[in-house]
Amino acid sequence: MADKTKELQAFERLLIIMDELRAKCPWDKKQTMETLRHLTIEEVYELGDAILDGNLDEVKKELGDVLLHIVFYSKIGSETNAFNIADVCHEICDKLVERHPHIYGDVKVKDEEDVKRNWEQIKLKEGKASVLEGVPNGLPALVKANRIQDKAAGVGFDWEQPQQVWEKVVEELQELQKEVQLGHKERMENELGDVLFSLVNYARFLKINPENALERTNKKFIKRFQYLESKAKSNNKLLGDMTLAEMDVFWEEAKKM
Repeated sequence: MADKTKELQAFERLLIIMDELRAKCPWDKKQTMETLRHLTIEEVYELGDAILDGNLDEVKKELGDVLLHIVFYSKIGSETNAFNIADVCHEICDKLVERHPHIYGDVKVKDEEDVKRNWEQIKLKEGKASVLEGVPNGLPALVKANRIQDKAAGVGFDWEQPQQVWEKVVEELQELQKEVQLGHKERMENELGDVLFSLVNYARFLKINPENALERTNKKFIKRFQYLESKAKSNNKLLGDMTLAEMDVFWEEAKKM
């Protein structure tokens, strides 16, 4: 088990440094929650990249950056007596205790699905008008679709078998193809949205995170394409001057690598 004393000392060190930076550093003194917001988003994406790359040293570093932002926001909040880091910690502790009655109460659960259903039901009891209220508007569409479906499933609005979801994917693909043949741009867009939404749902049934899956494919494509570029350069050629057949030779080499 980790040494809690050392962990608390490390956290206290960070809080002290934050106090000093806020008091003495011209850049840190100028920051507001609004100016930090886009930087925080960048840090979270960098953490996501490190996780997908499986680089634990980078994960450690990026977690530190994210933690710094949490402490920074809390410091700013404390300056107007809105909240401080202790309030932030107690807030999440209270929420965790309340939403885990199978640990801190007498509720019985069979599996993780029971836990998720309880979680959503508890949130409704807390005064949420909809289980979808907790889905941030600013999420990327793919992530948002996954969260929407996950939350709806948490209260029982879901398919029963993966095959049913796949049949829905096929149905949506057929509807898209029909609109493509008709050439109606707005309907094509609507149907493509339905296809993507149903594929996200299918991924959920397969217990695959669609955002991670797509990002892995993005990274794979980038590596292969950059290999293609490097081979073209080593042959004193420009990609734009090469035929698709020529490029495909290098592409197949990249795939084997």
